Amino acid sequence: ASPAPTRSTSSSPGTPRVPDATGLELIAQELREADPDSVLSTLYFRGQATILAHPPAIKPVLEHLRGKGYSFLASLHGVDYYPEEPRLGVLYELLDMKALDRLTVKLRVATDDPRVPSVTPGWPTADRDFAVITARDAEGRLWISPLFAAPGFLEARDRTLRVHTTPGQG
Repeated sequence: ASPAPTRSTSSSPGTPRVPDATGLELIAQELREADPDSVLSTLYFRGQATILAHPPAIKPVLEHLRGKGYSFLASLHGVDYYPEEPRLGVLYELLDMKALDRLTVKLRVATDDPRVPSVTPGWPTADRDFAVITARDAEGRLWISPLFAAPGFLEARDRTLRVHTTPGQG
């Protein structure tokens, strides 16, 4: 018989397995001890534990979490927080397959410098092209949106986005 998975830090058996608020703060404290600027804040909301990381520290933050068991990068998301600044975000959804825990690491960057350090080759599922698409509508309003694509997708295509709108629509 295989041993039971390590108990999650979740506060009750019926909740999703994530570090509870105390567990999240303990993880953030470990990260800050390694690099005081690595964690900007934490959020435990609706059963989801999130670490807001300083963008230049993303690779060491993820490596530290891998050492704690969060070794599977389940998904990677781009987010546009318009009208807030920094406007663009990247969310890394990590899983600890043994403890059945999940943790989100988020970073945010401004539109004037939307570069995020790569975490590959250590995290191959993070191998994505990222672009910021900008366009103006018929009234001249600027629209900015993040785009994730499979590796090589953007290089293989025309990077020009043309938005055609009809006045009075949209």
